[in-house]
Amino acid sequence: MAMQHIKHISDIRALTKNWRTCHQSIALVPTMGNLHEGHLSLVAEAQKHAEKVIVSIFVNPSQFGPNEDFATYPRTEEQDCQRLNTAGVDAVFLPSIDLMYPIDDRIVVDVTRISQIYCGASRAGHFSGVATVVCKLLNITQPDIALFGLKDFQQFKVIQCLVRDLHFPTTLVGVQTVREKDGLAMSSRNQYLSEQERLIAPMLYRTLCWAKDRLIAGCHFKTIENEAIQQLTHTGLEVDYFSIANQHLHPAQSNDQSFIILAAAKLGNTRLIDNINVDFK
Repeated sequence: MAMQHIKHISDIRALTKNWRTCHQSIALVPTMGNLHEGHLSLVAEAQKHAEKVIVSIFVNPSQFGPNEDFATYPRTEEQDCQRLNTAGVDAVFLPSIDLMYPIDDRIVVDVTRISQIYCGASRAGHFSGVATVVCKLLNITQPDIALFGLKDFQQFKVIQCLVRDLHFPTTLVGVQTVREKDGLAMSSRNQYLSEQERLIAPMLYRTLCWAKDRLIAGCHFKTIENEAIQQLTHTGLEVDYFSIANQHLHPAQSNDQSFIILAAAKLGNTRLIDNINVDFK
């Protein structure tokens, strides 16, 4: 059966109601479109967990700051839908801004504390925008499972808190980052990179790997962080943060067993984020 293209809330709810009547489980993959292999890996994983898969495509204005790239964010709806149809997706949800944010909309969802650190410290309001739109999408589609990439680990933790604290009956699945051959994490924003910047960009992941080796060797957290920032700055990246934390995103302590090393940096006009896990268990 061909993939269904749905733009209205009443239609997506009618479809999911029919699926549930037939006792079919539902997975949601929220995206902002301009799909790449990382997104398709989420679809493939969704198909392992549920009988029906919905992919939403919505460039969410509330998660962009006033000087960010909302207006220029790549929109490739036709190509995206072709790829999703080929991948065997059951339905694509394509809501408009007016539908998602009515003119008298007054609701903002703010996941406190965890939204104010790392990316949240330099992108005020970003995670409240993410939390708000995810809350809307989960309420509209009411999936059994929702899948998110772990490239933005902080975003995943914010959504975990959202689902837990608001008691959504949805299981979250985090999917590992898909990378280019040189290690660069796949991202729709990578196409902003110039030819020279594209050669430099993989240094973010290489530095994360270097930091992981240093951490395993027993080096002090702050020493690793400071040296990593120096390395990245030397190669031309403007570092937002390079931090070693535990899995709850608290600053790493010597008695922790599982760590995540997180980094964000700007290269030209492109903001890059990435992370890597280190587990001593």
